[in-house]
Amino acid sequence: MSAEPHPTLPPVRLPSDAELARDALVAPLFARAVRLARWAGPHTRVDAGGELAAAQLPEAAAALGFDPADEEGPVLASQAWRVAVDTGLVDVADPDDVEDGDGDGDEESGTAVPGEDLALVTGGAPGEVLGLWLAALDTVLADAAVPDLDDLVDALDAGGEIDFDRLDWNPSREADFLDGVLANLYLLTVSEHGASDGPIPLPVLAASMVIPEDMGEPTDAVLEQVSDAMMRLDDQFRQLEPIGLVEFRPVDEALMAEADDEEFAAAGSSAGSSAGSAPGSDAGEADDEDVSRYGLVRLTPLGLYGIRARMLEAGVTVPAVGELADKGADALLDAVSGYPEGAAQAEIEQWLAGRELPDAVAELLAAARGADEGGPLRRLRCQQALAPAGPEAEQAVRAVLDDPELGGLARVWLSERGVADVPAPDGTMVFWLTVDTIAAQLAADGDTEELPLLMRSLTEHHAGFFDQVWRVDHPATAYVLEAMGRMHPDKKAAKEARKAAFKARSRQT
Repeated sequence: MSAEPHPTLPPVRLPSDAELARDALVAPLFARAVRLARWAGPHTRVDAGGELAAAQLPEAAAALGFDPADEEGPVLASQAWRVAVDTGLVDVADPDDVEDGDGDGDEESGTAVPGEDLALVTGGAPGEVLGLWLAALDTVLADAAVPDLDDLVDALDAGGEIDFDRLDWNPSREADFLDGVLANLYLLTVSEHGASDGPIPLPVLAASMVIPEDMGEPTDAVLEQVSDAMMRLDDQFRQLEPIGLVEFRPVDEALMAEADDEEFAAAGSSAGSSAGSAPGSDAGEADDEDVSRYGLVRLTPLGLYGIRARMLEAGVTVPAVGELADKGADALLDAVSGYPEGAAQAEIEQWLAGRELPDAVAELLAAARGADEGGPLRRLRCQQALAPAGPEAEQAVRAVLDDPELGGLARVWLSERGVADVPAPDGTMVFWLTVDTIAAQLAADGDTEELPLLMRSLTEHHAGFFDQVWRVDHPATAYVLEAMGRMHPDKKAAKEARKAAFKARSRQT
């Protein structure tokens, strides 16, 4: 998704396992599965597949508190029962395994009893509770990838069997589609340049799965695919909300009734385009009320945890804030060099929290050295880490005043705190620090609006800047000057920067 050296995905900030486990236990579907596991006993009968016998569904629904006249109760009870069985909250014995004389003489039924894992709900560690919830999530995701009942009925052949060719359902393809949607939703949620923690319009997700990034104006056929994907996701997120994965506002049914398929597709795609047609878009540009009618979805903290766990299992690099707390400063700076600034600061604060500050500062400064390509950004993150440090860090910072790579950083830190007797930097150090700073900003943010202003300020405060800077013995000198030649807001200065870059390249060869 993002090019190296940045991580595959931005780091996610998650609550503690204890908080997440509490969220899991109150997720409606999981809570129902637990209640049915406690209800299961000698009276419980299951069919050959472990499903509750049809005659027991009304009783199970009543155990969940549903009104006997509520037709939805047995459906929800059946779904909760599948979750209970799949997670090990319930143990079932198939009819063939039930000995003669067991089960009130009903030889067609198996039995069910509370499973050993039910004890983990109240007596297990948070991680064990979350393990049960992840198993429940797998069940729900598998159910969500199955076609809805209307599609199944339409696909019945003359003999009452499902014609899978007519249904056009490929289980692997459906699972991959849903995984892709959830990965895009995850990226939008954790990205500081995307929708952040706000709800994501359903058209955004649908368009991200259908419209190629290099496509200009979508064709009518593509718009129809976006519409189909929206409705597919509307059904799937309705199923995923009860397990606590998402908060979901469905597509407005009145909206669907107001427009025919073609109008709905065009309007939905327009809403998606104005809200952002791919991960990383700004979802605030469209009218909130209009967009919300096409559906809104947000991953919950528990949902972030669940999708991250699934991606980790698939071998994807999915960093989380706090996982570097027990690593060395070199690992910390290398990792946070690719993080957005806010996430980098949060990670650094957790790393510092468990250490004696003077030793931590010395370790950070040592790790910030290096003439490699990542060196400037490591030093920028080191400077960020030192920003909140107080007088107890002064000795460690003073120790690097004569270091050619860290001396400028140290002087800036000491001067900002009004420390006396800070030696003035010589010209070589000033220009080296200037190149290092611009290189770090380019690596962190790329071509931002602020960087040209920084370039203007630097050149205006240093007479003959380009006559001297090309001689700086820094591995990024030519690269920085080339960037200044592209980005400097003053045309004359930009031309001088390009000439200086040529000299720097020639000097290197």
